[in-house]
Amino acid sequence: MILDNRLLLYNKKMRRILPTIILVFALSACLSPSESGTLPNKSLLLVSTTSTQDSGLLDVLLPTFEEQSGYTVQLVATGSGQALEMGRSGNADVILLHSPDAEEKFMQEGYGIDRRLVMHNDFVIVGPPNDPASVRSQPTLDSVFSAIFSSAVTFVSRGDDSGTHVKELQLWQNADLDPTGQPWYIETGQGQGLTLSVASEKEGYAITDRGTFLAYKPNVDLEIVFEDDPQLLNIYHVLTVNPEKFPQVNAEGAKAFSDFITSSQGQQIIAEFGIDQYGEPLFFPDAKPEP
Repeated sequence: MILDNRLLLYNKKMRRILPTIILVFALSACLSPSESGTLPNKSLLLVSTTSTQDSGLLDVLLPTFEEQSGYTVQLVATGSGQALEMGRSGNADVILLHSPDAEEKFMQEGYGIDRRLVMHNDFVIVGPPNDPASVRSQPTLDSVFSAIFSSAVTFVSRGDDSGTHVKELQLWQNADLDPTGQPWYIETGQGQGLTLSVASEKEGYAITDRGTFLAYKPNVDLEIVFEDDPQLLNIYHVLTVNPEKFPQVNAEGAKAFSDFITSSQGQQIIAEFGIDQYGEPLFFPDAKPEP
Protein backbone atom coordinates (compact mmCIF):
# COMPACT_ATOMS: atom_id res chain seq x y z
CA MET A 1 0.00 0.00 0.00
CA ILE A 2 1.40 3.46 -0.95
CA LEU A 3 0.79 5.95 1.81
CA ASP A 4 -0.03 9.56 1.08
CA ASN A 5 2.95 11.87 1.54
CA ARG A 6 0.88 13.89 3.96
CA LEU A 7 1.29 11.11 6.51
CA LEU A 8 4.89 12.19 6.93
CA LEU A 9 3.71 15.43 8.50
CA TYR A 10 1.70 13.73 11.20
CA ASN A 11 2.85 14.10 14.83
CA LYS A 12 4.45 11.40 16.92
CA LYS A 13 1.07 10.12 18.11
CA MET A 14 -0.04 9.44 14.56
CA ARG A 15 3.25 7.65 13.84
CA ARG A 16 2.53 5.31 16.75
CA ILE A 17 -0.88 4.28 15.42
CA LEU A 18 0.13 4.15 11.77
CA PRO A 19 1.11 0.45 11.85
CA THR A 20 -2.40 -0.36 13.14
CA ILE A 21 -4.01 1.59 10.31
CA ILE A 22 -1.89 -0.25 7.76
CA LEU A 23 -2.82 -3.59 9.32
CA VAL A 24 -6.56 -2.77 9.16
CA PHE A 25 -6.29 -1.87 5.48
CA ALA A 26 -4.32 -5.01 4.76
CA LEU A 27 -6.91 -7.20 6.49
CA SER A 28 -9.78 -5.42 4.70
CA ALA A 29 -8.23 -6.25 1.35
CA CYS A 30 -8.34 -9.94 2.24
CA LEU A 31 -11.92 -10.02 3.53
CA SER A 32 -15.04 -10.94 1.57
CA PRO A 33 -17.50 -8.09 0.77
CA SER A 34 -19.75 -8.97 3.68
CA GLU A 35 -16.82 -9.23 6.14
CA SER A 36 -15.31 -5.90 5.05
CA GLY A 37 -18.59 -4.05 5.59
CA THR A 38 -19.67 -3.84 1.93
CA LEU A 39 -22.81 -5.89 2.33
CA PRO A 40 -24.96 -7.07 -0.55
CA ASN A 41 -28.31 -5.36 -0.89
CA LYS A 42 -30.69 -7.48 1.19
CA SER A 43 -33.68 -5.15 0.89
CA LEU A 44 -36.21 -6.05 -1.79
CA LEU A 45 -39.06 -3.85 -3.07
CA LEU A 46 -42.02 -5.99 -4.12
CA VAL A 47 -44.95 -4.30 -5.84
CA SER A 48 -47.96 -6.58 -5.95
CA THR A 49 -51.61 -6.45 -6.88
CA THR A 50 -53.94 -5.90 -3.92
CA SER A 51 -55.58 -9.30 -4.31
CA THR A 52 -52.46 -11.12 -3.14
CA GLN A 53 -52.39 -8.97 -0.02
CA ASP A 54 -56.14 -8.75 0.65
CA SER A 55 -56.49 -12.53 0.36
CA GLY A 56 -53.70 -13.03 2.89
CA LEU A 57 -51.47 -15.04 0.56
CA LEU A 58 -48.44 -12.76 0.95
CA ASP A 59 -48.78 -12.95 4.73
CA VAL A 60 -47.83 -16.61 4.35
CA LEU A 61 -45.36 -16.45 1.46
CA LEU A 62 -43.21 -13.50 2.48
CA PRO A 63 -42.14 -14.61 5.99
CA THR A 64 -40.97 -17.94 4.60
CA PHE A 65 -39.06 -16.26 1.79
CA GLU A 66 -37.45 -13.74 4.15
CA GLU A 67 -36.40 -16.42 6.62
CA GLN A 68 -34.81 -18.62 3.98
CA SER A 69 -33.24 -15.93 1.79
CA GLY A 70 -32.19 -13.29 4.30
CA TYR A 71 -33.95 -10.58 2.29
CA THR A 72 -36.23 -8.02 3.91
CA VAL A 73 -39.22 -7.39 1.65
CA GLN A 74 -40.82 -3.96 1.43
CA LEU A 75 -44.31 -4.51 0.03
CA VAL A 76 -46.38 -2.04 -1.95
CA ALA A 77 -49.87 -3.36 -2.75
CA THR A 78 -51.62 -1.53 -5.56
CA GLY A 79 -53.52 -2.11 -8.79
CA SER A 80 -51.73 -3.80 -11.67
CA GLY A 81 -51.70 -0.62 -13.75
CA GLN A 82 -50.03 1.39 -10.99
CA ALA A 83 -47.65 -1.49 -10.29
CA LEU A 84 -46.42 -1.42 -13.88
CA GLU A 85 -46.06 2.36 -13.79
CA MET A 86 -43.88 2.00 -10.72
CA GLY A 87 -41.81 -0.50 -12.67
CA ARG A 88 -41.51 1.92 -15.59
CA SER A 89 -40.04 4.52 -13.26
CA GLY A 90 -37.66 2.08 -11.58
CA ASN A 91 -39.54 2.16 -8.28
CA ALA A 92 -39.81 -1.62 -7.97
CA ASP A 93 -37.47 -4.60 -8.01
CA VAL A 94 -40.01 -7.31 -8.69
CA ILE A 95 -43.73 -7.19 -9.56
CA LEU A 96 -46.46 -9.79 -8.93
CA LEU A 97 -49.67 -9.06 -10.84
CA HIS A 98 -52.51 -10.33 -13.01
CA SER A 99 -52.88 -8.22 -16.14
CA PRO A 100 -51.44 -10.34 -18.98
CA ASP A 101 -51.92 -7.89 -21.88
CA ALA A 102 -50.39 -5.00 -19.93
CA GLU A 103 -47.57 -7.26 -18.74
CA GLU A 104 -46.70 -8.26 -22.31
CA LYS A 105 -46.55 -4.60 -23.34
CA PHE A 106 -44.32 -3.87 -20.34
CA MET A 107 -41.94 -6.62 -21.44
CA GLN A 108 -41.94 -5.56 -25.09
CA GLU A 109 -41.03 -2.03 -24.07
CA GLY A 110 -37.95 -3.41 -22.33
CA TYR A 111 -38.94 -2.48 -18.79
CA GLY A 112 -39.12 -6.04 -17.54
CA ILE A 113 -37.15 -9.27 -17.77
CA ASP A 114 -37.76 -12.84 -16.67
CA ARG A 115 -41.57 -12.96 -16.67
CA ARG A 116 -42.74 -16.22 -15.12
CA LEU A 117 -46.13 -17.87 -14.74
CA VAL A 118 -47.00 -18.31 -11.05
CA MET A 119 -50.64 -19.22 -10.42
CA HIS A 120 -54.26 -18.56 -11.25
CA ASN A 121 -57.66 -18.29 -9.70
CA ASP A 122 -60.79 -16.80 -11.23
CA PHE A 123 -63.01 -13.76 -11.16
CA VAL A 124 -66.59 -13.96 -9.94
CA ILE A 125 -69.55 -11.59 -10.07
CA VAL A 126 -70.91 -10.84 -6.61
CA GLY A 127 -74.06 -9.05 -5.56
CA PRO A 128 -76.76 -8.70 -2.90
CA PRO A 129 -78.36 -11.95 -1.67
CA ASN A 130 -81.74 -10.93 -3.15
CA ASP A 131 -80.09 -10.45 -6.59
CA PRO A 132 -82.28 -7.53 -7.78
CA ALA A 133 -80.96 -7.71 -11.37
CA SER A 134 -81.62 -11.48 -11.58
CA VAL A 135 -78.01 -12.18 -12.47
CA ARG A 136 -78.17 -15.77 -11.25
CA SER A 137 -80.62 -16.67 -14.01
CA GLN A 138 -78.43 -15.29 -16.80
CA PRO A 139 -76.78 -17.83 -19.13
CA THR A 140 -73.77 -15.78 -20.29
CA LEU A 141 -71.51 -12.97 -19.14
CA ASP A 142 -72.91 -10.70 -21.83
CA SER A 143 -76.42 -11.23 -20.50
CA VAL A 144 -75.17 -10.68 -16.93
CA PHE A 145 -73.88 -7.22 -17.74
CA SER A 146 -76.91 -6.45 -19.89
CA ALA A 147 -79.17 -7.34 -16.95
CA ILE A 148 -77.23 -5.08 -14.58
CA PHE A 149 -77.25 -2.24 -17.10
CA SER A 150 -80.96 -2.43 -17.89
CA SER A 151 -81.98 -2.78 -14.24
CA ALA A 152 -79.88 0.25 -13.23
CA VAL A 153 -78.88 -1.51 -10.01
CA THR A 154 -75.69 -0.21 -8.42
CA PHE A 155 -72.45 -1.59 -9.81
CA VAL A 156 -69.23 -0.77 -7.94
CA SER A 157 -66.05 -0.65 -10.01
CA ARG A 158 -62.51 -0.42 -8.73
CA GLY A 159 -61.80 2.25 -11.32
CA ASP A 160 -58.06 2.03 -10.62
CA ASP A 161 -56.58 0.51 -13.80
CA SER A 162 -55.95 -2.72 -11.91
CA GLY A 163 -56.10 -6.13 -13.54
CA THR A 164 -59.60 -6.55 -12.11
CA HIS A 165 -60.69 -3.17 -13.47
CA VAL A 166 -59.25 -3.95 -16.91
CA LYS A 167 -61.15 -7.26 -16.93
CA GLU A 168 -64.37 -5.50 -15.94
CA LEU A 169 -64.03 -2.96 -18.76
CA GLN A 170 -63.43 -5.80 -21.24
CA LEU A 171 -66.65 -7.48 -20.12
CA TRP A 172 -68.70 -4.30 -20.53
CA GLN A 173 -67.19 -3.85 -23.99
CA ASN A 174 -67.92 -7.46 -24.93
CA ALA A 175 -71.57 -6.79 -24.08
CA ASP A 176 -71.53 -3.59 -26.23
CA LEU A 177 -72.29 -1.48 -23.18
CA ASP A 178 -70.67 1.58 -21.63
CA PRO A 179 -71.67 2.33 -18.02
CA THR A 180 -69.51 5.46 -17.79
CA GLY A 181 -71.51 8.38 -16.41
CA GLN A 182 -74.48 6.29 -15.32
CA PRO A 183 -75.73 7.34 -11.86
CA TRP A 184 -75.72 3.73 -10.66
CA TYR A 185 -72.08 3.15 -11.72
CA ILE A 186 -69.66 3.91 -8.86
CA GLU A 187 -65.87 3.97 -9.17
CA THR A 188 -63.96 3.71 -5.90
CA GLY A 189 -60.43 4.19 -7.23
CA GLN A 190 -59.39 1.79 -4.46
CA GLY A 191 -58.39 -1.82 -3.92
CA GLN A 192 -60.57 -4.90 -3.98
CA GLY A 193 -61.33 -5.08 -0.27
CA LEU A 194 -62.68 -1.54 -0.02
CA THR A 195 -64.59 -1.97 -3.28
CA LEU A 196 -66.35 -5.02 -1.88
CA SER A 197 -67.23 -3.09 1.27
CA VAL A 198 -68.78 -0.28 -0.79
CA ALA A 199 -70.73 -2.78 -2.92
CA SER A 200 -72.08 -4.35 0.26
CA GLU A 201 -73.10 -0.99 1.72
CA LYS A 202 -74.75 0.12 -1.53
CA GLU A 203 -76.39 -3.29 -2.12
CA GLY A 204 -74.72 -3.42 -5.50
CA TYR A 205 -72.78 -5.73 -7.77
CA ALA A 206 -69.04 -6.00 -8.35
CA ILE A 207 -66.44 -8.17 -9.99
CA THR A 208 -63.72 -9.61 -7.75
CA ASP A 209 -61.14 -12.35 -7.71
CA ARG A 210 -62.44 -15.36 -5.83
CA GLY A 211 -59.60 -15.39 -3.29
CA THR A 212 -60.21 -11.86 -2.04
CA PHE A 213 -63.96 -12.44 -1.90
CA LEU A 214 -63.58 -15.55 0.24
CA ALA A 215 -61.29 -13.64 2.59
CA TYR A 216 -63.77 -10.74 2.89
CA LYS A 217 -67.00 -12.75 2.77
CA PRO A 218 -67.53 -12.77 6.57
CA ASN A 219 -67.48 -8.97 6.57
CA VAL A 220 -69.76 -8.20 3.63
CA ASP A 221 -73.35 -8.98 2.72
CA LEU A 222 -72.59 -10.26 -0.77
CA GLU A 223 -72.88 -13.59 -2.55
CA ILE A 224 -71.43 -15.07 -5.73
CA VAL A 225 -74.14 -14.68 -8.35
CA PHE A 226 -72.19 -15.71 -11.47
CA GLU A 227 -69.05 -17.82 -11.89
CA ASP A 228 -67.21 -20.52 -13.85
CA ASP A 229 -67.01 -18.78 -17.23
CA PRO A 230 -63.75 -19.24 -19.20
CA GLN A 231 -63.51 -15.48 -19.66
CA LEU A 232 -63.15 -15.11 -15.89
CA LEU A 233 -59.78 -16.86 -15.69
CA ASN A 234 -57.35 -14.78 -13.60
CA ILE A 235 -53.66 -15.46 -14.28
CA TYR A 236 -50.70 -14.19 -12.22
CA HIS A 237 -47.09 -13.65 -13.33
CA VAL A 238 -43.95 -12.44 -11.56
CA LEU A 239 -41.72 -9.94 -13.41
CA THR A 240 -38.25 -8.60 -12.67
CA VAL A 241 -37.73 -4.93 -13.51
CA ASN A 242 -34.90 -4.46 -16.00
CA PRO A 243 -31.68 -3.50 -14.16
CA GLU A 244 -30.12 -2.25 -17.40
CA LYS A 245 -32.67 0.56 -17.45
CA PHE A 246 -32.53 1.14 -13.69
CA PRO A 247 -29.19 0.30 -12.04
CA GLN A 248 -30.72 0.64 -8.57
CA VAL A 249 -32.92 -2.40 -9.18
CA ASN A 250 -32.00 -5.34 -6.95
CA ALA A 251 -31.99 -7.91 -9.74
CA GLU A 252 -30.37 -10.57 -7.57
CA GLY A 253 -33.08 -10.21 -4.93
CA ALA A 254 -35.81 -10.16 -7.58
CA LYS A 255 -34.47 -13.40 -9.03
CA ALA A 256 -34.37 -14.93 -5.56
CA PHE A 257 -38.04 -14.06 -5.02
CA SER A 258 -39.04 -15.32 -8.50
CA ASP A 259 -37.13 -18.54 -7.88
CA PHE A 260 -38.87 -19.01 -4.53
CA ILE A 261 -42.44 -18.32 -5.62
CA THR A 262 -42.08 -20.69 -8.59
CA SER A 263 -40.19 -23.36 -6.63
CA SER A 264 -41.75 -26.58 -5.39
CA GLN A 265 -41.98 -25.11 -1.89
CA GLY A 266 -43.51 -21.82 -3.01
CA GLN A 267 -45.99 -23.60 -5.25
CA GLN A 268 -47.01 -25.94 -2.43
CA ILE A 269 -47.70 -22.96 -0.15
CA ILE A 270 -49.91 -21.48 -2.88
CA ALA A 271 -51.71 -24.80 -3.44
CA GLU A 272 -52.53 -25.23 0.26
CA PHE A 273 -53.36 -21.62 1.08
CA GLY A 274 -56.99 -21.19 2.10
CA ILE A 275 -57.93 -24.83 2.50
CA ASP A 276 -57.85 -24.84 6.31
CA GLN A 277 -59.82 -21.61 6.67
CA TYR A 278 -62.14 -21.63 3.67
CA GLY A 279 -62.38 -25.31 2.77
CA GLU A 280 -60.89 -24.68 -0.69
CA PRO A 281 -57.70 -23.19 -2.14
CA LEU A 282 -57.76 -19.52 -3.05
CA PHE A 283 -55.14 -19.91 -5.80
CA PHE A 284 -53.89 -22.71 -8.02
CA PRO A 285 -50.14 -23.08 -8.72
CA ASP A 286 -49.11 -23.00 -12.38
CA ALA A 287 -45.31 -22.84 -12.35
CA LYS A 288 -43.37 -25.88 -13.42
CA PRO A 289 -40.21 -25.76 -11.29
CA GLU A 290 -37.16 -27.74 -12.18
CA PRO A 291 -36.71 -30.98 -10.17
